[in-house]
Amino acid sequence: MCGGVGSRFWPYSREAMPKQFIDFLGTGRSLLQQTVDRLSSIIPIENIIVLTNEQYSSIIQEQLLDIKPEQILLEPARRNTAPCNAWAAWHIKALNPDARIMVAPSDHMVLKQHDFEDNVIKAFEFVEKNDAIVTFGVKPSRPETGYGYIQEGEPVDELFSKVKTFTEKPNKELANVFLESGEFYWNSGMFFWGVDTIINAMREYAPEIAQVFDHANLFYGSPQEQEFINANYSSCPNISIDYAILERSRKVYVEKVDFGWSDLGTWGSIYDNSPKNRDGNVTPNTRVLAFESNNNVIAAKGDKLVVVSGLNGYIVADTPDALLIVPKNDEQKIKNYVNEAKTCFGDKYL
Repeated sequence: MCGGVGSRFWPYSREAMPKQFIDFLGTGRSLLQQTVDRLSSIIPIENIIVLTNEQYSSIIQEQLLDIKPEQILLEPARRNTAPCNAWAAWHIKALNPDARIMVAPSDHMVLKQHDFEDNVIKAFEFVEKNDAIVTFGVKPSRPETGYGYIQEGEPVDELFSKVKTFTEKPNKELANVFLESGEFYWNSGMFFWGVDTIINAMREYAPEIAQVFDHANLFYGSPQEQEFINANYSSCPNISIDYAILERSRKVYVEKVDFGWSDLGTWGSIYDNSPKNRDGNVTPNTRVLAFESNNNVIAAKGDKLVVVSGLNGYIVADTPDALLIVPKNDEQKIKNYVNEAKTCFGDKYL
């Protein structure tokens, strides 16, 4: 999945060039390219389907030279993650009625590739043997309010457990309770299911989505598929796969993993996963003079010199047309600030 705008990474991530297409970590590869590199060691490249908004088609073809155009599903409108997962499921079923599917966002980081591969294989084996939905659960290290939380239920074995509850992005107080209880895991947003399992779940819990794609059985894999999607996709409700399916299904299991995962969804996550200087500052590809300033992430495009004094625990992100200065503790508000910028100035700074 790589169709989002990434507004929490504003002003670097813009609608015309969202974060998944940017090399934030200075590796020479965008987050999307790193994701495909990671998956192609397990899954044949011809079995990778890219879901994105139609405006990013050319960027994807430039960045993913081994992905054929027919492997790219182009959404004509943004409807969150439930409709795009539904489209992928019906599309894949036409190609392989017995397929097992892994859903992977394009903006994650994995530090332990071998452990990641092992967990992916085990998840595929689980959904091969069971009519189940599997999500990776990561043991929380802090009371993060930007992630969803999974409460572990009855164990199946040492690795897999039934999911008891889902809670999407709790407040700070509740996140602290979750962390202290030891029963909760971060929801990684990576999912596994058999194609019939997810289609049946859509029909049961999201019938208004399922009925759209059930009407197109004759079109999948044909030249008429995109025409049908362009005409009907916008009628799908705007809802995440978490709310539509995972919070309602009784067949959801968590696989507890530890492969150095991070959702690179915010400036704070870049801070947490980047090397820091002696003052605890992160300055990716930026010239900075910092005086009595600690624990900041400071990023500026071009050759601009950034000088800060007496600044502690802040995000400073500068582009030619926008400057963001906000406490790291308030980073979840950045999305609200972007919405306010749209209200005041239209699309000029988006």
